[in-house]
Amino acid sequence: MADAKVIPFDEDRPRRRTVPRKVRAVPAPAPEPEAGPVEPPVAVPAQASGDGWDRRIAGGLAFLRRRITGDYEVDDFGYDKELTDQVLMTLMRPLYDKYFRVEVKGIENIPKEGGALIVANHSGTLPLDGLMLQVAVHDHHPAERHLRLLAADLVFMLPVVNELARKAGHTLACAEDAQRLLEAGELVGVMPEGFKGIGKPFGERYKLQRFGRGGFVSTALRAGTPIVPCSIVGAEEIYPMVGNAKTLARLLGVPYFPITPTFPWLGPLGAVPLPTKWTIQFGEPIPTDGYAAEAAEDPMLMFNLTDQVREQIQHTLYKLLVQRRSVFF
Repeated sequence: MADAKVIPFDEDRPRRRTVPRKVRAVPAPAPEPEAGPVEPPVAVPAQASGDGWDRRIAGGLAFLRRRITGDYEVDDFGYDKELTDQVLMTLMRPLYDKYFRVEVKGIENIPKEGGALIVANHSGTLPLDGLMLQVAVHDHHPAERHLRLLAADLVFMLPVVNELARKAGHTLACAEDAQRLLEAGELVGVMPEGFKGIGKPFGERYKLQRFGRGGFVSTALRAGTPIVPCSIVGAEEIYPMVGNAKTLARLLGVPYFPITPTFPWLGPLGAVPLPTKWTIQFGEPIPTDGYAAEAAEDPMLMFNLTDQVREQIQHTLYKLLVQRRSVFF
């Protein structure tokens, strides 16, 4: 037997160890499912970006078509609900939301249905407070009710304004028209101060003027509808009336001719209202359905109810003024 070859062992050379290799089990392939009918994917139609505008344009064209053909309705007072909702409210809403930033309180005090008389203070040189009051009731009331304002004779003597006022639901401030609306279940708005309130000097702001003879109370008593006092803060400062050109007012046949820090000095630019912050608060309703039918002829009762409504509005005005941080914020 031949001598085996001896391989010298090197102390510095690392020893090599044999490590047993682990064997990974490979799972058996799953059986293929039986071939069945393949349902096609459901196609989800992609909404074109212009669909919203298409609907608006189509709605606008339909609206114009009804206007041209006369296929729309107005009530006995000339109120055009479609025109008011789609055009007039749309035009007033940016002024309401963005410019005056109106805050509404106590909207739950307005009945959900049936007639009610909303009595508010009046101010601001131009009657923008009445228009903002309309938007407040329509946009914030859960039932989106419409407010029918009683307007002065002068409103219906002005061209263009006359037609727009009737289309928006305004009617002449007379007891007969107001009672008809209340008995028909409408919301009726009245500002008893009239021109005395809207045209008062800036130094008398938020001081209620005389409420007349209480005719609005008599109307509510006859119709048996509640009276909702309403206080508006912010309108007094939109046109600070520092003077009144009475001679010019008589020549023009208007109750007053306002002089403000910007009008007439800046011309048409002076007619832009100041961007004041408004608050409209509706008070608790005063019921009238518990009185007898002849109560509307009782002068003492009318005086007491008129004074109650006036005091409630004045008290709320003072409270809102104390809470107000700034005229503009």
